[in-house]
Amino acid sequence: MSEPKITKQDVLNASSEMLNKDLYVVFTKPINGMIPVMENLEDHLKFQVSLEKQGIMFGAGPFWEDNEIDWNGEGMVIIRANSVNHAKEIASSDPMHKSGARSFTVRPWLLNEGNIEISLDYSTGKFKVK
Repeated sequence: MSEPKITKQDVLNASSEMLNKDLYVVFTKPINGMIPVMENLEDHLKFQVSLEKQGIMFGAGPFWEDNEIDWNGEGMVIIRANSVNHAKEIASSDPMHKSGARSFTVRPWLLNEGNIEISLDYSTGKFKVK
């Protein structure tokens, strides 16, 4: 007996009380070692901040090695887009990808569960994200 085909709509129906927010995850990794990555890091970070300011960026950051110290150049970017093709267009315009320092893949992702806590002290203007 084969497994039943489960569609996006099946998941949406089962999780109708949840957030059901469509996002896109860009997995990015070096192609030719760390030298090209580091050469493009400044422009990449400027690009990431521009996505953030435009409201496209949901979150992003590097993947550490299991020792939680070393970095091999891999990262993940979560973006808001109209479709997987739109997300690929956004990712391909990243200077890191345009330069050939990294390759990327994009996966559609449904955000359903989670929590974020932000504490803002009015007196000091300082905040904490938990």
